[in-house]
Amino acid sequence: MQKLQEAYDARSKKINKIEQTKKLKTPMEAFDKLQYYAEHGYDSIAAEDKKYFLKCFGLFDKDGLTPKQFMMRVRVPGGHLTSVQAKAIGAAAKNYGQDYIDITTRAQVELRYLDIENIPTILQVLRDVGIDSFQTGVDNFRNIVTDPLDEQAYDNILPSIGLLNKIQKQFLHDPKWISTLPRKFNTAITGSITNRCNAFGHDCCFVLAQKDGIYGYNLYLGGKVGQVAKSADIFLVSQDEVQKAYGSLIDLFRRFGYRDNRNKNRLYFLIQDVSMSEISAAIRKNAGIDFATAGETVTSLNFNDTAQGKVQLKDGSFALHVVIPSGMFTGSDLIKAAELSESYGSSELRFSVEQNIYILGVKDTDALLKNSFFEKYKNINTPYFNDLIACAGTKHCSFGVIENKEDAVNMSKYLSKNVPLESGRIRLYWSACVKGCGLHGLGDIGFEGCKAKVDGITQDGVHISLGGKLVSEGVEGYTVIKAAPLSQAHFYVESLVLEYKALRDKNESFESFHNRVLSQYTSAYIGFFMRLKAYMRAKNLKIDLNINEIKKTGKNEEFELFELGRKLYYRLAKKEAYSAYDRFTNENKREKMYDIRKLVPDVDNNLAKMIEDMIGNQKRAVVFSELLDFVSLIG
Repeated sequence: MQKLQEAYDARSKKINKIEQTKKLKTPMEAFDKLQYYAEHGYDSIAAEDKKYFLKCFGLFDKDGLTPKQFMMRVRVPGGHLTSVQAKAIGAAAKNYGQDYIDITTRAQVELRYLDIENIPTILQVLRDVGIDSFQTGVDNFRNIVTDPLDEQAYDNILPSIGLLNKIQKQFLHDPKWISTLPRKFNTAITGSITNRCNAFGHDCCFVLAQKDGIYGYNLYLGGKVGQVAKSADIFLVSQDEVQKAYGSLIDLFRRFGYRDNRNKNRLYFLIQDVSMSEISAAIRKNAGIDFATAGETVTSLNFNDTAQGKVQLKDGSFALHVVIPSGMFTGSDLIKAAELSESYGSSELRFSVEQNIYILGVKDTDALLKNSFFEKYKNINTPYFNDLIACAGTKHCSFGVIENKEDAVNMSKYLSKNVPLESGRIRLYWSACVKGCGLHGLGDIGFEGCKAKVDGITQDGVHISLGGKLVSEGVEGYTVIKAAPLSQAHFYVESLVLEYKALRDKNESFESFHNRVLSQYTSAYIGFFMRLKAYMRAKNLKIDLNINEIKKTGKNEEFELFELGRKLYYRLAKKEAYSAYDRFTNENKREKMYDIRKLVPDVDNNLAKMIEDMIGNQKRAVVFSELLDFVSLIG
């Protein structure tokens, strides 16, 4: 414990403004005034309650976006809910929130456009069916996620929803835990082989493992935006051990977590300062249990449930997948989904972290799919929609840099039309800003909202990344194009998925394609190739060139640059640009040798100049980033 105390002391010389606000009152004092606020109107609400305390109960003041209205984040443990609960949520949205619902990446829902006058009524409607909005915002325990098919999927070894509820009971509704953490705390638990809940992206993760022939959970810690959780080298066998390990951990985080710089107050930063081994030792000591060391993690496979549209369950029925683009839904349609689950299924719905829905217990999937509901919300849309994620964006979030949800839908529509795919899997994850609520870092192709400039004019843009993974401990993606204007981004991504379509093995997922093909190249080469191919399509330059024609680069950007230029020269001139001997001996003749415009007079001038720089610069000083102006689609 000494190292934790020393780390805490080093960061305790000052506290942030939120910690100062917390000292004004208890969160329950604000909650207890809701009825008063409802009777006296929006202007009667205390400033600190709007700013902080009501957020402890999932109530977010959206006056800056929708005048004098609130958003309510409804807690749906594990994303599991009954048809009765779904109808209650749907009715609340329909009656009080302009019939609008967002399904979130924590497998819960957000109701919007709510007036303070109606909030006590809405909360009572939710309480009547056993759900509420407690601790879904600010410095609290956020909704715990699990496999949406927990208990029922064939690959679910340890049913976990019951354990999830026991973990949640340790803090939910308990005043001693409400708003007493230094920062938000995300938790996941899964006893399944398939990682259907982004299990490694949380502060605390319990994932299926095996040791000495016994199934249990390995503990992973420190996940957040930009970081995946790492093994704490702890194996937990019984539910009692899981609860005690969790109780020990959250007690340590409350006592020693930093309270100064909010940007560096997550559990990750405490682990970074004291080491994972120190945290693990503290968990054992604080719990008074010498937990076993880690077993072999089993949660790793990433089956493509969504591409199948349905998953057979242990009882022979099916979980039917419903595609909700960007999670934009309505109360009326949630009620309809609940009614369908009663007529055709087991009266159970599941939200997924990819903002979609499963209807469980369906025996006659063909009959259900004939319902008009599936004309609006497809069972299988395209690989561009099946695994699409997008956070709220500027319309609903003050942190958003771009609109995001419609941007994501428009991108998927464009790709569906221009590069149609009947099979395969591409996880397109969109975040409207650097906060990463859309999990962009874990997407096959990730998009982070930013501003970009075109001819000196600022526009909405995205940083485009590749290579995020959900398997094993997960991997954050890497940026291939920075600040791509949204007006051009779809052309760049089109270049990439055209390569995927042409070069993949049968129904290979994009993640597998990345591992097999793209991972051998530098991010600069991939980003440049995406822009180059977009430029050639825009200029109708029919040059046959695939991304993998350069073999085994060793991720050498200089080599990639030269080889790509040489390939382009050969495609246009129908001859080699040089002989091996000339390359190293005839330096004085290089300029003439590489002037492709003398061999191909009608060659695109930008392309010609670019090729000359790529293969004619003896010092290889020109790199991809310096050539991007030549492949702009604008000007």
